[in-house]
Amino acid sequence: MKVRTRSSAMIATVCLFASLALTTAAADEPAARRQVPEVVLTNVATAQNPTAGAAGPGGTVWIAERAGTVRVLGDGGLGAPVLDISAETTVDGERGLLGIAFDKKFAHFYISYTDLEGTSTIDEFAVRHGKLQPKTRRTVLTQTQPYNNHNGGDIKFGPDGYLYIALGDGGAGGDPHANGQNLGTLLGKLLRIDPHHGTPYAIPADNPFAHDPNARGEIWVYGLRNPWRFSFDSHTGDLYIGDVGQSDWEEVDRAPASSNGGENYGWSQMEGTHPFRGGTEPANHTPPIHEYDRTGLGCAVTGGFVYRGDAIPALRGQYLFSDSCDGTVRSLKLRKGKVTEVGDLGVSGGEVTSFVQDREGELYVLGLGGGVGRLDPA
Repeated sequence: MKVRTRSSAMIATVCLFASLALTTAAADEPAARRQVPEVVLTNVATAQNPTAGAAGPGGTVWIAERAGTVRVLGDGGLGAPVLDISAETTVDGERGLLGIAFDKKFAHFYISYTDLEGTSTIDEFAVRHGKLQPKTRRTVLTQTQPYNNHNGGDIKFGPDGYLYIALGDGGAGGDPHANGQNLGTLLGKLLRIDPHHGTPYAIPADNPFAHDPNARGEIWVYGLRNPWRFSFDSHTGDLYIGDVGQSDWEEVDRAPASSNGGENYGWSQMEGTHPFRGGTEPANHTPPIHEYDRTGLGCAVTGGFVYRGDAIPALRGQYLFSDSCDGTVRSLKLRKGKVTEVGDLGVSGGEVTSFVQDREGELYVLGLGGGVGRLDPA
């Protein structure tokens, strides 16, 4: 990344994104620009390299820190860690504690991290009276990683009650093992599993490849390079994925709530809507709803959420996202799944690693440097 001057220590700290992209970017503007409501990012806490967050029991917001700690956001900021796995993970490359999620009843808490060997790991804890039960911890899923980048790592429960897990293509550059288009591996995919049944989980019978002997049944969609952040629209159930590009294009992908899964987003034959290194567009390619090229705006898209809060009514129904190298919070206005307008909210979260949606639909922006900001009306 090369947006601002950093000390060597800061460069080491931000290595989470260093190999996600190599240059800065500028927006491709297929849609009209528009006036956007005036907003501010209100700093509500300072964390240690925050990477992810989730709405928790009792209206709380839980924040994950890359080294392996989880803390709860309160009126006075972040409390003491409620979980510390820092002895079990590493922060080399893009590794660390990368995602957290609660199930719909807040009865179980899930963490997504890379262990000391770099293996992507999903663990589960029971939750009672809003507190984790450490003795109930169990490992749900693991996936070995050939390199220390493109781990993905985001996890969320969908409207259907199943756990969705984002995994990158395994790393290096250019997908050297062709994992994106290979249905025989979990790498380069978004998975859909049922952690409440089976040992250690069940594959939903209606997954698109559940009965295909030549494919992994866990796969929901494929053709992804590094789906660093994804989300579901809490109102419609539509799926949005921010997939980090290789050298030229950043993209936002979408699947409607009515989808039966199986979408192919094209990597590594395609980078956005463009053939990658002589690749041929797959016949079943689902193109992104938005892409921007790398000539001025950033280097690695950070997917966000469709805003459904009450604090900023003019933003309702718009998809908010950012970029880890630029940090500007941007918006997409959509009509029938198509982007009609692109907006710039005029605020920056620094090196944005993630957005967090609370139970009221309000959004928080996490910056790798430590900022935890809430999006408020100006």
